[in-house]
Amino acid sequence: MNNPFSLRRRANLARPWRWLVPVLLVLLFLAVLFWLPWQARQMESNERQEQLIADTLWVEQTLRFELARSEEALATLGTDLADKPPAPAVLQARLAQLFKNGPELRRVLWLGPNGEVLARHGADPAGGAPGLSETQEMARLTRAGRYTEPYGATSHMQGLLDYYLPLYHDGAYAGSLMATYSLKTLLNETVPWWFAQDNALSLLDRNDVAVAARADGGPGRGVYTHRRALDLPGASIVLATDSVKGAPRLLPNLLVGSVIVLALGLLWSLLTLWRHISRTLAAESALRQQMAFRTAMENSLMTGLRARDLEGRVTYVNKAFCEMVGLPPEELVGRKPPMPYWAPEARGEYEERFAGVLAGTITPQFETVFQRSDGVRVPVLVFEAPLVDSRGNQTGWMSSILDITDRKKAEELNRQQQEKLETSARLATMGEISSMLAHELNQPLAAISSYTAGALNVLERADKGVAIEPTLLRRALEQARQQAQRAGQIIKSVHEFVKKSEPQRETVDIYSVVDGVRALIELQARKWYVALQIELPARLPPVSADRVMLEQVLLNLTRNGVEAMADVAPEQRILRITASADAAQVSVSVIDKGHGIAPDVAERLFSPFFSTKAEGMGMGLSICRTAIEFHGGTLTHAPNPGGGTVFTFSLPRPSAAPPAELQ
Repeated sequence: MNNPFSLRRRANLARPWRWLVPVLLVLLFLAVLFWLPWQARQMESNERQEQLIADTLWVEQTLRFELARSEEALATLGTDLADKPPAPAVLQARLAQLFKNGPELRRVLWLGPNGEVLARHGADPAGGAPGLSETQEMARLTRAGRYTEPYGATSHMQGLLDYYLPLYHDGAYAGSLMATYSLKTLLNETVPWWFAQDNALSLLDRNDVAVAARADGGPGRGVYTHRRALDLPGASIVLATDSVKGAPRLLPNLLVGSVIVLALGLLWSLLTLWRHISRTLAAESALRQQMAFRTAMENSLMTGLRARDLEGRVTYVNKAFCEMVGLPPEELVGRKPPMPYWAPEARGEYEERFAGVLAGTITPQFETVFQRSDGVRVPVLVFEAPLVDSRGNQTGWMSSILDITDRKKAEELNRQQQEKLETSARLATMGEISSMLAHELNQPLAAISSYTAGALNVLERADKGVAIEPTLLRRALEQARQQAQRAGQIIKSVHEFVKKSEPQRETVDIYSVVDGVRALIELQARKWYVALQIELPARLPPVSADRVMLEQVLLNLTRNGVEAMADVAPEQRILRITASADAAQVSVSVIDKGHGIAPDVAERLFSPFFSTKAEGMGMGLSICRTAIEFHGGTLTHAPNPGGGTVFTFSLPRPSAAPPAELQ
């Protein structure tokens, strides 16, 4: 005996199949109802298109026949003109007959062998045919008539067409006939009225520009169109027809409409059952598409993406982030700190920042270092923002991570190039003061020689029994030692200035910076007979800077000031070095009384490779400004009220210095 439960189950399974047959029949019936009118409409549309093609072909042949008839008449006239020209009155009568037989003619010219006009009939059109000389040359080469391209089309479509026919007598060129046709008249006189009522006609040139048109029944609908090229030697003219009739309308009759309404009612009852399922399937399909699109978009990004919940647990990472840290998503999603990509040297920074995340605060942008699974360090730039759901509640944090390895390499390369430029500038400066250095060393060396010679003389007298004074010998040796120390100090100053070293921040006293290059500044000043005045306050706060870079800036500025006073009177050659300080910065000024700086020069003063000196490289002030900006300061210049220029560089005091990550 069959189980009732199993029977009911089989009945439930068979119920959808019982619905399927009537639904398919209804759909088939509706398909036939829609297909039959559509098929009839397509057949009518095809018939109209075929009729238009046939009519267009007939019109094209009619136009070509009319032009061929005119060509034959011109050929007959040309033969008579080449063999035995008629009398002028007879010629004019024949030309008038041509115009009478062909209303489309506008002008006929009889040209001699040299191009002179022997006879004409009709008015000359405005302008000329393009490429007429090429048409004439080709016609003479082929010894056959040839048309030019249509021309002269205006807003009224009064396009013109020239026909050139060469004439020969006994094989020799005897002149030519040239006829001008009105394409508008050709359409009006040749195309039947019934065709022009149903179709809009136009003659197009090679650029699809209409040169003549006729549309007695109004503009075409663009539904039934056809093009046919006129077979004219030398001319590219296309006959285009556009029917004024629209597409056949699909209007169902009452019977068809009633059946469709009944069928739609039947379908409505079925659609109500399937509505929920269709909506569900559509929502699932849309969700799958969105998920697939988002996944493809995120996987194509070069930016790493990482999502974390409010407890710091990783909830999502994209492909770029996994490649950045060298770990698969399975080892990252669901994990809480410490993370495997934390570099050991930055663990304290990570933990401090993670504590801020747990406290609900983040750093919107920061730089750090990740460690890939192979141990390679990757410098990254991280942007973090709150992750908010559709109801406005924060559910975690979203991070965008950029790999800035290339940028760091570029910055390091730029820093190395800048150091090379600074070293080159120091060497160039030493080249300029080398002659002064030799002069200054001659003085202590000469003094040493004199004092040691005097000491030797005293010792020789002692060998001869003459009593000597130890004080005199000690004074001579002491003076020789002081001169040797002076020479050594000069050489040491030059060596310390030229020696290349990495920029190192340290607490620097402005007094020590000035003293470090004071000997070199005095060398420059004595060469140009410049008086040096150093006016520094008694208590000047220190700055955090690289000593060598500040010495180079100070030496460049003083050298420029000394050279700027080369053309002023000797009593005015005074170079002053002053300094001042306020709550935020320490400023050092180099003041000269030279010729000043012109306004046009001031605009480009700090530009690289710009120099007003004949042998200058144009890098001194540019390097000075770069060095000062490296320390977070500024380098400016202003006119000296007493004549000359004031260069001032300002450095922030340690309490006002920029943060370490920006330095």
